[in-house]
Amino acid sequence: MAKSLIARRQEAERARVEAYELTLRRVARPTRPPPDLHNAIREAQAGFTADIIRAPEAWRPQLKTRDAARLRLAAARHLFARYPVAPHLEQIWIDAAGLGHDEISLRKRWYIVAAGGGSLYKAGASAWLSRKEVHAFLNPLGQVGFDEAIWQAIARSTTDDPALVARIARSRIARTPRGELAFWREAAQFFCAQPTTGEEIDDLCDYIAHRRRGERKFSLKGRSLAALRRLMNAWHRDLAVIARIEAARQRALMAQQRTAARAAELPAHWPGAPLQDWSWSPSPKAGAKRDEYVVTQLRTAEDLVAESRAMRHCVASYASKCIAGYASIWALRYRHATRTERLLTIELDRQHRAVQVRGFANRVAHPDERKVLERWAKARGINLPET
Repeated sequence: MAKSLIARRQEAERARVEAYELTLRRVARPTRPPPDLHNAIREAQAGFTADIIRAPEAWRPQLKTRDAARLRLAAARHLFARYPVAPHLEQIWIDAAGLGHDEISLRKRWYIVAAGGGSLYKAGASAWLSRKEVHAFLNPLGQVGFDEAIWQAIARSTTDDPALVARIARSRIARTPRGELAFWREAAQFFCAQPTTGEEIDDLCDYIAHRRRGERKFSLKGRSLAALRRLMNAWHRDLAVIARIEAARQRALMAQQRTAARAAELPAHWPGAPLQDWSWSPSPKAGAKRDEYVVTQLRTAEDLVAESRAMRHCVASYASKCIAGYASIWALRYRHATRTERLLTIELDRQHRAVQVRGFANRVAHPDERKVLERWAKARGINLPET
């Protein structure tokens, strides 16, 4: 049955109302949830309930923010703070990304002690900082992070130059592990006493870290900036030589394998001569700690460059001959207890003939060294040149 005019008008009106309400739902802003104050208090007091100085339920923040990190900081101020502190101490309540559990606990503890008016020096900072440095740490120059504030404090105990202090705090020194602080404190003091640019400080820190990895007793005491710069430049040259040798080795191995897929699986050394390393001890006592002569084949770029630099000759330039199989390089060394002394460098050709035998700065072999070489040659079937 056909609808009446009134019914059609009523249906049209209902459709207009529904469309209007749908439009309102699309454009209406959803109700914002209230700030989660209970969660902020819970996160701030976790693990530090014994240090609370104000009741959690007494917190009535007048905050417009709903940001969880800002609320957590406000809760920490309410629970622990009697006095304001620098932002680098408060940052731990806002963002702890990338920090381990122990580091987070330490930074929160330092905040609680400092904000509560306690002695940060007695609370554990004495393991890294002096009393003067603790004061500087609590009152940094400008806006800095936690680690930067530590290195600012260390630098300020040595120099009054704010630009130099900022340079040290922004350098790679400030990114070194906390456990290495004692060593890098020496580096910071070195650059305070002998200033240079921030870029060069970072470059020199790379070299210092390299030396530190290979030599735990490495120290900057008694060194000058010019001497350290020369050592760094020599290291850079060594790296360049190693890179060229490695590139040549890779090309030779790729030519042999004819496939790039296997290049990454190849060993990091060249095959060298098919002779075993050799050792001999002049001491007749078996089982005791003995002096020992060792002849070792050098089959990596790092070994060749280290031998060349230590012995002051150009054996590193023979890398291409070694890679191609035309020669092999050997080193005679003398071991005594924990000390190893470099004596001679020997070049053998394909027929295992000793083409060159040289010591430090290309000197010839001493008579006693010659006798050791003769023992090695007899044991391995090597032809030594006539004296």
